[in-house]
Amino acid sequence: MPHTPPQLQVGGETGQVRGRRRLVWLRLLVLLVFAVLAARLWQLQILEGDRYRLQAAGNRFALQTVPAPRGVIYDRIGRILARNVVSFDVTVVPASVPEEQEETILRTLAALLDIPLNNYAALAQASLGEDSVADPPPPLDPNCGEPGLLECFRVAKQAPYRAIRVGRDVPADRAFQLLEQAVFLPGVFVEPKPKRLYVYGPLLGHILGYMMPVSQEFLEQAPSSEEYELVDEAGVAGVEASFERELRGRKGRKLVEKDVFGREVRVLYEVPPEPGYNIFLTIDVDLQRVATEALRRGLEEVGSPRGAVVALDPRDGQILALVSLPSYDNNLFVGPISPADYQMLLEDERKPLFNTAISGAFAPGSIFKLVTASAALQEGVITPQTRLSAPGIIYLPNKYFPDDPDLAQPFYDWLPAGHGVINVVRALARSSDVFFYKVAGGFPGEIEGLGIERLARWARMFGLGELTRVDLPGEAAGLVPTPTWKRQALGETWVTGDTYNLAIGQGFLTVTPLQMANVTAAVANGGTLYRPQLVYQVQDAEGNVIKGFRPEVLRHVPVDPDNLAIVREGMRGAVAWPDGTASFAGLPTSVAVAGKTGTAEYCDPLPDLSDCRRNENGYLVTHAWFTAFAPYENPEIVLLVFVHGNGREVLEGSKVAAPIAAEILRYWFEERAR
Repeated sequence: MPHTPPQLQVGGETGQVRGRRRLVWLRLLVLLVFAVLAARLWQLQILEGDRYRLQAAGNRFALQTVPAPRGVIYDRIGRILARNVVSFDVTVVPASVPEEQEETILRTLAALLDIPLNNYAALAQASLGEDSVADPPPPLDPNCGEPGLLECFRVAKQAPYRAIRVGRDVPADRAFQLLEQAVFLPGVFVEPKPKRLYVYGPLLGHILGYMMPVSQEFLEQAPSSEEYELVDEAGVAGVEASFERELRGRKGRKLVEKDVFGREVRVLYEVPPEPGYNIFLTIDVDLQRVATEALRRGLEEVGSPRGAVVALDPRDGQILALVSLPSYDNNLFVGPISPADYQMLLEDERKPLFNTAISGAFAPGSIFKLVTASAALQEGVITPQTRLSAPGIIYLPNKYFPDDPDLAQPFYDWLPAGHGVINVVRALARSSDVFFYKVAGGFPGEIEGLGIERLARWARMFGLGELTRVDLPGEAAGLVPTPTWKRQALGETWVTGDTYNLAIGQGFLTVTPLQMANVTAAVANGGTLYRPQLVYQVQDAEGNVIKGFRPEVLRHVPVDPDNLAIVREGMRGAVAWPDGTASFAGLPTSVAVAGKTGTAEYCDPLPDLSDCRRNENGYLVTHAWFTAFAPYENPEIVLLVFVHGNGREVLEGSKVAAPIAAEILRYWFEERAR
């Protein structure tokens, strides 16, 4: 028999046994792996199947919001002031761009959109035409932080499914080129979006305002029902802000199916958006243009930095024109505004973003005498027959030493020779300062006077010291000073001299041009103080009137019609009498105009703050005012002109502001009907 060698022992076990044991463990491991895989598969398909099916559907289907067309803004006769035009944005989703095609696609985009491919190209573009290298341009998208497309894309890949905007307001021909090449540009999307167009630009900049992208703070403050998103824009100035809710409409919804590249394949379900309401303003564009040009020429002639014109219908409070110069082109904010343009507006010393007509509070000068005269007549301090001496200067005795002439305080009239003995009608026509000093503050041995409390109360009756509630943001209330205010604000006691200053629209009193136009309207119409209104009508997209204009009365100023008639007579004299302060201002003779001039001193501090600027004769520099209404017997328009001081000269209302008003009134009564 053959010899069989003995089995080798390893640790007491044969190699065959050891191999079998390893095989068993291997089989157990394989079974365990398959068991884990089966369990995981059971978990994914059975336990969590519904969730993943929903996620898969979510990658294929998307519920999207559809922006609503913003309402159109018209003037009073239906001329379009603000409308929507189609704009195109280009976005890129990094996750949808094949890695091997990244550079090719980005180069194509950079060439078609004329944007820098990298930071070096961005710097070259920024410094093109400059003597030195300019600051780097802003990034293509706020999420990037880099101006170059390549760098922007690399940063964006950190959140690969978030779309980045690489082109805004892309011209239609470029957008269509991108759409034609869509199959070769995976991950690139062209999105049509509405864009606001302000047809008249700076002519209506302060009235219409502009829109800006909403911020996180805005979203937190907005009602949940408003459905704003960070990609939305909202009105932040002018009518765009005041009537944001009416103009914006209501968003729609649509369920879309997408392909693997995220492109829309078809719409499965859609709720169309509701367009915003259309708004018709009370503004007459032609009058606005004439008033703007007349004011611009007037400002240039005297070197004034800014001014305002307000035209109202005294019969119902409609604003016919509202001009503030300098203005700004609100189309700059469509896009949004570039940092360079915004910085230019902010650094302009003339403050083009500031609406002087409603936000500027200034001393009104002699046009405030309309209030002083009305109050004095109604309180019985004077009558139409009351005659007071109005020399070129009076001396107010010292309260504590009335017999010492050296301590008496002088108060001057604008006319050194004085006006003689006059009544209230002539005092208004000639704009006598001394007459109104005495009427308001009294004068020993001649008249007791209104006193500060009654004068301040009547000023508030006429709407001063409070908002007119015009439909524009940023309105100033101005200030009607009182003894209590002076004590609290300045820690000083009110004196008769303060009342004298207030009587002629000087001292601490400040008003806005719109407020004084409203005061004039109340005098012209017999005492009704209307809320100045900018909106004539609100319509839906089908032309149905949602809200029509209704005059809103703030209050009836309790001045007897006969007393207001006396004030109007004085205003008529200022224009019609040979010695009236506005008789030489070139006002139209085809219609009876009544008006009041104003020359208001103000303090323009010197650079070292040691004193206020004065002219060569030592007088404080002044603003120029003129307010008027016409026709005299049946007023249909109130016009107020304000010209800010130039810091060098005394600008007289009769020589500077009244001629501007004359040009506007000639258009309204002589040229408009042609």
